[in-house]
Amino acid sequence: MGLALATGGIAASLPQKAQAATPAACAALQAKYPELKGKTLVNAINPHTPGYETIDPKDPTKYIGFDIDLGEAIGDCLGFKLTYKAVTFAALLTTLQAGQADIVISDIYATKDRAKAADFITYLKVFDGVLVAKGNPKKIDGINLSLCGAVAAENTGYVEVPLIQALEAECKKAGKPAPEILLFDNNANCIQAILAGRADTYINDVNTVDGAVKAYPDKLEKATAVTLPYSVGIAVPRNNVPFRDAVMAALTEIQKTGLQAELMKKWNLPAEQLESPTLVLAD
Repeated sequence: MGLALATGGIAASLPQKAQAATPAACAALQAKYPELKGKTLVNAINPHTPGYETIDPKDPTKYIGFDIDLGEAIGDCLGFKLTYKAVTFAALLTTLQAGQADIVISDIYATKDRAKAADFITYLKVFDGVLVAKGNPKKIDGINLSLCGAVAAENTGYVEVPLIQALEAECKKAGKPAPEILLFDNNANCIQAILAGRADTYINDVNTVDGAVKAYPDKLEKATAVTLPYSVGIAVPRNNVPFRDAVMAALTEIQKTGLQAELMKKWNLPAEQLESPTLVLAD
């Protein structure tokens, strides 16, 4: 399988309902994929997205979030455990390609372009929020001409970056200045850029945006929400079909039992965001 055995890392608590919810189906999967049972795999994460993956404020030796719980549930079903390798968002897929991680479950959008680096199994639909300063002084209302002349804070490697860059021609055609993009390595720095007045907006997962507004209700607001034509996916090494099939089968069983829906409710993710597993491949 080419799986890298973990030599360290931080283990999060296991969601006990995973094993109880799908004993027969998971036992069958463990029999079908015996090479995974008893292994410890490495999950590369960018632990700066509260609700999905972040350092446990009560115990900095652990990570918490929906993606952490979902990954542990998949591991429980297939009989492997996970440890974690924290990297920048831009390094998630290169870490996987380098063999320093076995899987990436870290709120990463599955796109055809990214599928050149990894195979993806989707599990959530993408809803983005447009974060702005309180009162929305630039009147930004989406990824559209309202961004002309505005400064957007974004994470390096995020799909929103090329979407904003693509507005340059439309803005110039309208006689307006192009949007400017400030790149950062994590959500916290993007949010701080707005708080410091260095950026006018930050467009990212709507749950992340809602969390920022909740943290700074007097300084930030969500201008609007936009739907992007992407899904959130689990990244696995390209063309490792047995491992990809095993993860997809486990995820399917987890969804059948309602466990993913329970975990989404636990982490305040909207139920309509759930998506049945599908493959996003480069070819």
